[in-house]
Amino acid sequence: MNMTKKCCSVLVLGLAVPGGLLWSASRAGITAITIPSADVTLSFVQAGRIANVRVREGELVKAGQWLIEQDDAVDRARLAQLEAESEDTTQIQAAEASLKQKKVDLKKIETAAARNAATELEVEYAKLNVTIAGLSLQVAIFEHEQAKRKFEEAKLQIDNMSLKSPISGTVEKIDVETGESVNALDSAIRVVQIDPLWIDVPVPMPQASSLRYGATTRVEFSEPRKTTADGIVIYIGAVADAASGTLRVRLQVPNKSRRPAGEHVRVIFPAS
Repeated sequence: MNMTKKCCSVLVLGLAVPGGLLWSASRAGITAITIPSADVTLSFVQAGRIANVRVREGELVKAGQWLIEQDDAVDRARLAQLEAESEDTTQIQAAEASLKQKKVDLKKIETAAARNAATELEVEYAKLNVTIAGLSLQVAIFEHEQAKRKFEEAKLQIDNMSLKSPISGTVEKIDVETGESVNALDSAIRVVQIDPLWIDVPVPMPQASSLRYGATTRVEFSEPRKTTADGIVIYIGAVADAASGTLRVRLQVPNKSRRPAGEHVRVIFPAS
């Protein structure tokens, strides 16, 4: 009997949950691990040669800040050509002039036909020329609109040859160097946001049922110095883990001192 009780106690203390976290539900709190509140790995959408790496690993960056650029000299030359085509209205002007002339010709022939100086076939032919000239004008306008769209597309392609940070955070890793050729979708740079930090806590179901969004918890950091902070409940899972009887609860914790993510902490929820 004593042996059976001892085995059972060991199983409870060593209960594993998905994600590799271990927890022990007790009055001392639940052990969890901090994670970045944002973790983004950026890649180029097309192959190319790296022209400039503007940042270094460990550097703080702002959202929207340019990070890495591909060589876009050839693309910019093509962009200049497309810009000129998008601004050129010569074909439209020529088509408008042709349509105007065909209308004048039609009017003259109709006047002549009224005096029996032109045949009905000549009148129909003149009308057909007006129709064709009108269609030619529509084609010229359409081609001009297409040229403007191609120009805008080329600008977007050039924009995609430069990576900018979608978040404010820290450059965690750079996987490319200036002069290096990279393939599309290869990892180029990783940016993480650690202020605030997030903590995903596997909370036992009886305790999780009493939690609400916005509830405040106490988070105890131990290394390298023991400190405490207030964590705010920002997410409560909708599906429990049946094997462990826990529900994932996410906390948000301010991190002005920029403690690294990945630290083991103890989370103490308020008594229900």
